[in-house]
Amino acid sequence: MSGSLGVTVLGATGSIGVSTLDVLARNRARYRLVALTANRDVERLATQCIAHQPQYAVLADASAAQQLRERLRDGAPDVQVLAGSEGLVKVAGLPEVDCVMAGIVGAAGLLPTLEAARTGKRVLLANKEALVMSGDLFMQQVREGGAVLLPVDSEHNAIFQCMPAGFVPGSGHPDGVRRIMLTASGGPFRTTPLESLSQITPQQACAHPNWDMGRKISVDSATMMNKGLEVIEACWLFSVSESLVQVVIHPQSVVHSMVQYRDGSVLAQMGNPDMRTPIAHALAWPERIEAGVDALDMFKVARLDFEPPDLQRFPCLRLAQEAWKAGGTASTVLNAANEVAVQAFLDGELAFTGIPAIIESTLSRVAIRAADSLAAILEADALARQCALERVSAGTSRRVSS
Repeated sequence: MSGSLGVTVLGATGSIGVSTLDVLARNRARYRLVALTANRDVERLATQCIAHQPQYAVLADASAAQQLRERLRDGAPDVQVLAGSEGLVKVAGLPEVDCVMAGIVGAAGLLPTLEAARTGKRVLLANKEALVMSGDLFMQQVREGGAVLLPVDSEHNAIFQCMPAGFVPGSGHPDGVRRIMLTASGGPFRTTPLESLSQITPQQACAHPNWDMGRKISVDSATMMNKGLEVIEACWLFSVSESLVQVVIHPQSVVHSMVQYRDGSVLAQMGNPDMRTPIAHALAWPERIEAGVDALDMFKVARLDFEPPDLQRFPCLRLAQEAWKAGGTASTVLNAANEVAVQAFLDGELAFTGIPAIIESTLSRVAIRAADSLAAILEADALARQCALERVSAGTSRRVSS
């Protein structure tokens, strides 16, 4: 490998961003950090800038960006601080950037991730919402921009590792593949009595048994909306129909996903539940680098369990599958309604079981149109958020008692 690769980390202060910086620090000769971004976490981003000295730092919140400038005056005066969505888009498309870690959670990551694809970067996709909201448009940008799209979600990265030699996401249906088996831990409520789910608190929902994740993603895992979004993402990445993607509950989170071939072979990617493994794989592909992850001890694991998902327990998975089948902007509406409902739950304004109720209500009220332009996608997103907020305010589902 000649020279070092310039890297922008979108969402540097989140769990994906922190893990990415850890991997980069272990491989300093290979990579140089060009930009770090965050939403409004001034202190953590300032600490990262002082430690890593990137060329740019971006905060989506403009007032927070001014605080960051003041905070870096002594420790990192050469870091150029930018603000807003314009700053995010700029650092995703800079000519000196080779790789973009798309780690911003939710719809906020769409525009900079699209810019990274448009400008031909190696796009390390941890933001599944970019594909869920704008799959056809996003894949078109990847093709036209000459970008290399590599999945960082542990499940999609595992699937990619099990694909035929030479396959890259977006290159068509992989030869010989009969089925993709997308594993899911089942979250913290896999065996909780159904009648108790309405009493679940945000603290309980964010306590994932295997993975260390942000609050929004943790709630998505608890409802299995995360897996529903991943089904949609898998269809785009691997050019398969929803019927070929089978969700499999695997509580140990050791087998990260599997690929079944027409000859009967099933290939599985395994490892400890640590996001540094897929991050390191996507950064270095097709090579391998140090990730700081402990080797898997099969004797300690001892057993691997698998079971089908219960759609009565996890209605969000069903809603995601239905949105994919509906096509057009249905997936955009699904994602927007989910983001609103999850935030309402985290804010104590909505019961845990109200999350799928808000999503289903929004899907039934917002007209589904062709997702043939960025304007159409952003309009659908805005309409769905407005509708979902109205349903929350109207008390469609019982609020969580204080």
